[in-house]
Amino acid sequence: MKSRLAPFIQEYFHNQGWADLRPIQVEACRVVFDTDAHLLVAAGTASGKTEAAFLPVLTCLHDRPSNSIGALYIGPLKALINDQFERLTDLLQSAQIPVQMWHGDVTQSKKNQVLKNPQGILQITPESLESLLVNKSKDLDRLFGQLQFVIIDEVHAFIGSDRGDQILCQLTRLAHITNNEPRRIGLSATLGDYKLAEDWMAAGTKRKVITPTMPNAGRKISLTLEHFYDPGLVVRAIGDDRDQSFNPYHLHLFKQTAAKKCLIFANGRTAAEEAVASLRDIAGAKNYPDIYHVHHGSISAELREIAEAAMRTPDQPAVTAATVTFEMGIDLGQLDRVIQLESPASVASFLQRLGRSGRRSGASEMSFLCAEDRPSGEETVPELVPWQLLQCIAIVQLYLEDQWIEPPPKVQYPYSLLYHQTLSTLASQGELTAAELAQQLLTLPAFSAISQDDYRQLLRHWIALDHIERTPENTFILGIKGEKIARTFKFYAIFPDNAEYLVKSNSQSIGTVMVPPSEGDRLSLAGRIWEVQRVDNDRKTVSVKATARAANASSWRGTTGNIHSRVLQRMKRVLQEDTLYSYLQPGAIKRLQEARRFTRSKGLLDRPLTYLEDDGYACLFPWIGSVAFRTLERYLRLHCKPSLKIKGVRGDRPIF
Repeated sequence: MKSRLAPFIQEYFHNQGWADLRPIQVEACRVVFDTDAHLLVAAGTASGKTEAAFLPVLTCLHDRPSNSIGALYIGPLKALINDQFERLTDLLQSAQIPVQMWHGDVTQSKKNQVLKNPQGILQITPESLESLLVNKSKDLDRLFGQLQFVIIDEVHAFIGSDRGDQILCQLTRLAHITNNEPRRIGLSATLGDYKLAEDWMAAGTKRKVITPTMPNAGRKISLTLEHFYDPGLVVRAIGDDRDQSFNPYHLHLFKQTAAKKCLIFANGRTAAEEAVASLRDIAGAKNYPDIYHVHHGSISAELREIAEAAMRTPDQPAVTAATVTFEMGIDLGQLDRVIQLESPASVASFLQRLGRSGRRSGASEMSFLCAEDRPSGEETVPELVPWQLLQCIAIVQLYLEDQWIEPPPKVQYPYSLLYHQTLSTLASQGELTAAELAQQLLTLPAFSAISQDDYRQLLRHWIALDHIERTPENTFILGIKGEKIARTFKFYAIFPDNAEYLVKSNSQSIGTVMVPPSEGDRLSLAGRIWEVQRVDNDRKTVSVKATARAANASSWRGTTGNIHSRVLQRMKRVLQEDTLYSYLQPGAIKRLQEARRFTRSKGLLDRPLTYLEDDGYACLFPWIGSVAFRTLERYLRLHCKPSLKIKGVRGDRPIF
């Protein structure tokens, strides 16, 4: 199969000293070269998925050049696109196939080059592709008329989401405009249901999807899970560098990462910031070098790139705390260790993060660290259970025992996306009749369950809101309010937009915060503490200066995502069984045994409803996932107050 690749690829293999293709690459080439089907490449991290897609695609573009963009690569994150751009640029040095990027951080001059001479490969986000559909409608046939392939990276991040359905809408609209249906190639390291993924890949097309099946070589995994009681703020005298002077949780994290190449995953931006700020504090006190970075969506592009470069630099220690921005397939080279703070929300997330380590050889190594406040004596019964520890164990066991991964949700009635695509279509094409709108929108794969009567009712509602307008000729155009919405850059994203404040120190951009601080507040950003000097609410900017004092302002809101019901049910089983799992460290073993004795003594596992010691309070443990939990919570809050004499409902989703 290697001999069928383009000559410049074979030369590149020779120069790199690569003997042959990997099995998944051989099978991917076979599908692309010998069939007309779509291709789904489902294989573990560092298995060569990216090359499995691009090697045959580049060969086809070399053998049969397009007079337009030949291959479209859609990635979920700008950082992932930037990473793939560098890898492709290296591979294509001796080829006549250009590769170009198009996203929010790409300059207009580089975008103009694409518009002027559309060739080769274009790497893009769904939001930027939406922008092209709206603003460059007259150029779409020239840009994509001979598009041969669409490569969708990290397809598991798209399936079952509005953003994924947006991509399907975009590709179908593009195919109708250009009268051309390119082949699709999907890449993923964490898919639990191949059939569901194949159906998503093929939606709106007539081609079938082929997923090469590979023998399971068996991934080597090294896991540890430790638990700490967090004493909270530890007051330390200036110059005191004794171990007992630091928070034991942060000290353990410091020792796990000292002089190593490590990636720390946190479930939110605040946790990532706190981790690096604490590590920097300990390193400074002990006179260690500052090797610490933060990487998340609110960090400036310049500082994110510095973190990525530090992680790629071989034989140099570097530690980066990140959120989902490093969960995707960005190549970080060889890592010594991956550390997860608290529990990931899903088995899929656990596998993505585990796959960051062990990329070259050896076992994938991951350490979980769970911390909870030491009991003060004022906690209620459910607050005395280590839920994060139990969730960690449940997620690991679901994978080790059953290789189970959460199936993606299926949205049957994506009305918000239908609204978005209606405005996008009118912004792109101008004036359309109701029949033309229905023909173009309701035939898109995402809207197959929505009837014409439902769409007609929605159109009336949007007319009443002045988001669309009916003309005297009985056609539809954007209304005044709809025009304002559709002509802003924020419109192109289907996910909710949050107004953020740009944080600057002198003239350097540090990042953004969601919650506007007040003057004098101290906030953590990029792993450092800053004191707010001035807040400009009109321009949404925050001027800060560095300080050594602790942060006192929270900069972001957010949740860790939905948890599946099966995870909750496995958490209950963890409490019911007596197994001491092999990866538990001494602190975790002790805390698990305490939790088992406590929950059994209180009868929490025998009945879902428990009356608390305080008169008038009861606690319900439904052991169901986030979506079902919220449904039950709202039902109790809105419909059961009179009959059950409930004064109020509060809890910890989706626990109690």
